[in-house]
Amino acid sequence: MAFLERSQIVRTADRAPPANGKELMAGILLAVLLAALAIRNLVPADALAPAIVTLLFAVGAAMAGAAWLWHPGRSRTMWLDLAGALTFIGIVVSVLIEPDQMVRLFALSDQPE
Repeated sequence: MAFLERSQIVRTADRAPPANGKELMAGILLAVLLAALAIRNLVPADALAPAIVTLLFAVGAAMAGAAWLWHPGRSRTMWLDLAGALTFIGIVVSVLIEPDQMVRLFALSDQPE
């Protein structure tokens, strides 16, 4: 009757509390979406996608830096995963940017707008 002995079951008190990674990621993406909607009126339509990509990269870098500075232990992995996810989303969105948009952003023009 060894299968009835429950002393070998892992105790739940030894485990670390689960991290709220999904909620944090949803909140960060909502904040980036709100920031993108806020800067929509400040930048031209051609510059909106590069601005969003830059914002995603900046938030991802800030999150990775915060993970290395302030979060020791197992929660650091979650923060670094979230930073990597934001960087990956930024890379995917940057694929949608046409090269002409980047040229128009950085090229000096003598024509008035």
